[in-house]
Amino acid sequence: MGTHVIEAGFPVNSDAEFEAVSDIAESTRNSTVCGLARVVDKDIEAALDSGVGMVHVFCSTSDVQLEDSMHASREEAVERSVDAVERVKEAGATCMFSPMDATRTDEAFLGEVVEAVSKAGTDWINIPDTCGVATPRRFYDMVEGVVGTANEAATEVGQGEVYVDVHTHDDFGLAAANAISGYEAGATQSQVSVNGIGERAGNAAYEEVVMSLESLYDVDTGIDTTRIVELSRIVEEKSGIDVPANKPIVGSNAFSHESGIHAAGVIENSDTFEPGVMTPEMVGAKRELVLGKHTGQHSVRERLEEEGFAPTDDEVREVTRRVKDYGAEQGRVTLAHLKEFAREIGVTREEVRV
Repeated sequence: MGTHVIEAGFPVNSDAEFEAVSDIAESTRNSTVCGLARVVDKDIEAALDSGVGMVHVFCSTSDVQLEDSMHASREEAVERSVDAVERVKEAGATCMFSPMDATRTDEAFLGEVVEAVSKAGTDWINIPDTCGVATPRRFYDMVEGVVGTANEAATEVGQGEVYVDVHTHDDFGLAAANAISGYEAGATQSQVSVNGIGERAGNAAYEEVVMSLESLYDVDTGIDTTRIVELSRIVEEKSGIDVPANKPIVGSNAFSHESGIHAAGVIENSDTFEPGVMTPEMVGAKRELVLGKHTGQHSVRERLEEEGFAPTDDEVREVTRRVKDYGAEQGRVTLAHLKEFAREIGVTREEVRV
């Protein structure tokens, strides 16, 4: 599909995960494969041994995580982060560094860490909203500051440009918005997951971020968007995590219309009640006119004619009444129900259907 980087896993985690990351690194040709590692020697060596082209090292920087998770001081965190970046670069791999829990980190200390790893030669700095507490405006300011600090520090010691990446969580439903805000502030990459799967409430959804950039910002992401729905269905099946019907882009209702006003408008011109800048064809989906208690006569006539019926205006009105009544009591009306209603009131079928 043109995905730029695939973070395949955490190689040190287990033999099985090491083998999985190695297999992905060996078989992937059109994407950079990345392995995750703490700022611990054995993690970094495992990632390098797995054959990935990029190693993503991370270190807690918020006081709460330093004290109660990593059990290290700020000084130790900086020292271990620099050592980790230098080890990855010495091995000839691309390095990404994350100050974990950046959005709950003291701003001055975050700047200190960013400056140190930039001088050490990291290629990327990832800014993670680990606990999903960022808001788009605040995240914009943070990312903008990191972009400036990183590149000033790198320039000072003759290093090349440092690129900034963002990683956002959806605890307040703001993951995609924060990812987009990061791009607006100067980030050039976002870590996303298909269907938004991730810790707790999940991560920024691949499909939402890609289509927002493509359709709302007119950015050519390089992603084959026509396979987004196909990809979503594969992940849904393999993960066992169902996609909600109202999920943006890939949910079954994303391009369906029940309201009579909406359906009538869409039949005339799909842009009336769809974004226009994003069509179902762009993501590999299909538009659907759904029958239910809000259905209007335009939808009923359209569906009847698609099934080979030639209803009169009075017949359309009667079938529509039955659809609305059934929908109010039972919910969605299926095509079988519609054809049953048509037969009950004697709607004729066209003799020839091409």
